[in-house]
Amino acid sequence: MSQQQSNMDWMLKDLAESVPQTRHVIVLSADGLRMAQHGAETDTADRLAAACAGLQSLAGAVASELPHGSGRMRLVVIEMDGGFFYLMAAGAGAYLAVLADEGVDAGLMGQRMRDLVARIGEHLSSPPRSDRLTA
Repeated sequence: MSQQQSNMDWMLKDLAESVPQTRHVIVLSADGLRMAQHGAETDTADRLAAACAGLQSLAGAVASELPHGSGRMRLVVIEMDGGFFYLMAAGAGAYLAVLADEGVDAGLMGQRMRDLVARIGEHLSSPPRSDRLTA
């Protein structure tokens, strides 16, 4: 896992550096566990990852109300005083989250996030957890 995390770290850094005003980039599992990060202290990344789990669940519940949709959340964008928050589905059971300042180019951010997910989506999946302990 540490090799996979190391590989993701440089890709997250590339995203952050290619879009000015990006603060934090995080990859998380569907249950809110941080898998990789760039630009955030570990505690901050953990809090954001936990909040993302609730947000993706809420977005999925809303998406299920669309009669012709799959009921899956693909992208959530929240604009708030001081910036933007992006949450994008990024593989089976994994999500890409970005926190950016208010001056960020929203279109560029969306494009770079999609590009990143397309390039490394299979590496961003988080397999379901097993109740069994392995030796």
